[in-house]
Amino acid sequence: MEDLKQLQVDLQVLEKKISDASSNRIKLISGLHILQQNSAKNLIQYLALRNEDIRLLQDNLHQAGLSSLASSESHILKQIQSVRQRLGATLIENEISASDFYSAQNELNQFTYNLFGDKKDASIPHIMVTLDTSFEDNIPLIGNLIVAGMNVARINCAHGDEKNWLTLIEAVHEAADKSGIPCKIYMDIAGPKMRVDLPGKGKKSGKLKVNIEMEILLVETGTEVKHNEVAIACYEIGIFTNLKEGERIIIDDGKIEGIVILKNEAQYLKITRISSKKPFIKKDKGLNLPDTHIDLPALTNADLKAIPFIAQYADIVGCSFLRKPDDLILIREIFSKYESKPKLILKVETPDAVINLPSLLLEAMKDESYGVMIARGDLAVEIGFERLSEIQDEILWICEAAHAPVIWATQVLESFNKSGIATRSEITDAAHAAKAECVMLNKGDYIVDTIKLLKEILSKSGGHRQKKRYTMRPLNIATHFFNQS
Repeated sequence: MEDLKQLQVDLQVLEKKISDASSNRIKLISGLHILQQNSAKNLIQYLALRNEDIRLLQDNLHQAGLSSLASSESHILKQIQSVRQRLGATLIENEISASDFYSAQNELNQFTYNLFGDKKDASIPHIMVTLDTSFEDNIPLIGNLIVAGMNVARINCAHGDEKNWLTLIEAVHEAADKSGIPCKIYMDIAGPKMRVDLPGKGKKSGKLKVNIEMEILLVETGTEVKHNEVAIACYEIGIFTNLKEGERIIIDDGKIEGIVILKNEAQYLKITRISSKKPFIKKDKGLNLPDTHIDLPALTNADLKAIPFIAQYADIVGCSFLRKPDDLILIREIFSKYESKPKLILKVETPDAVINLPSLLLEAMKDESYGVMIARGDLAVEIGFERLSEIQDEILWICEAAHAPVIWATQVLESFNKSGIATRSEITDAAHAAKAECVMLNKGDYIVDTIKLLKEILSKSGGHRQKKRYTMRPLNIATHFFNQS
């Protein structure tokens, strides 16, 4: 009996902490879209909970046969109050949260519908497929994708031009009309992705052969170097001036890694790891600086030129390489100039976007609806592959607290898509994607079969989504939010 009394006390203290967290930010919440205010309130309350270490309380609740507060991200205050009532507490009626599991689920479902539209099977997430120029003249294939289950067609504006994009969009619309099944158009703003240039050796061939311990001169793009000089540059001007000795440079999605060294007052990249059978640095491949703080503009000149087209034709727009709320403010401001305003997706692919996720969500809540993409390619390179599983779960929890639809992206069923044979690990990964509201696939020779396999996996996994129990140590993301606000 004493244990139950102590549980009541502990829960009462916890309830006050999370209630105060949202009450103290009522001005912030009231400045958001009216349809998002309840979600913002729950997000702040959940962050307040995750600013505490409640693992012992969870164990005691579980031992008492009560809810351990796990799987309550979407309605955390109501869950705590319900447990207190089970323990015999009498609560003041006007202080009881009206946001319960069902109302929160309804809000998420409505936001998801507003973003991605309708779908045949309500039990599985929406499915997005990335299209490229190879789809331009293949309306039957696009039609097969739509019939198989594609709800959203993705066009990456980092590749091709307006002519290519328009041809793809018209093909999707024609295929959708023929099938009678709607399909949304999603377009990615390319953003300031850093890519490799080869100003010296390898300039003509577009690739530079490397080996372990090799030292490569780092220069600014446009710098004149000898044709046989081993050097690399970054297309983004001024990037290498931010580097410090010992910091890492990762190239081509982690295939090549090195550290910065200083030599004769110049900067060099010393290769420390090559994880590819073909040891080449290739022109235009991605370049990541996970240890370096870089303040890049959210939009490049190429993005600004593409935005009028995107605003006219896209239903949904992916905001790439976001780092802070100001980036989102800028993008929204640019799109506000156009009559057609696509819905925005916050792409989480940098460490800054992870730690600033709550602030990014609250900024996005000024809109009626929005979504989040876990862009696991660049994210894994930036934060370290060993941390990806942990971080993607944290993003899912926080987005669920915000009732924000999530897109699970990058390399889903990639081996099957390319070869027709799935690996065991990618089946498990695809099953994990059932926690998201949308799953993204890339193109492949077996893309239609991949959609069918994904749907089968998701339909079987979806029934287990609420059955996992997590313990709640403090989250750095939550602590960062309260330290900043």
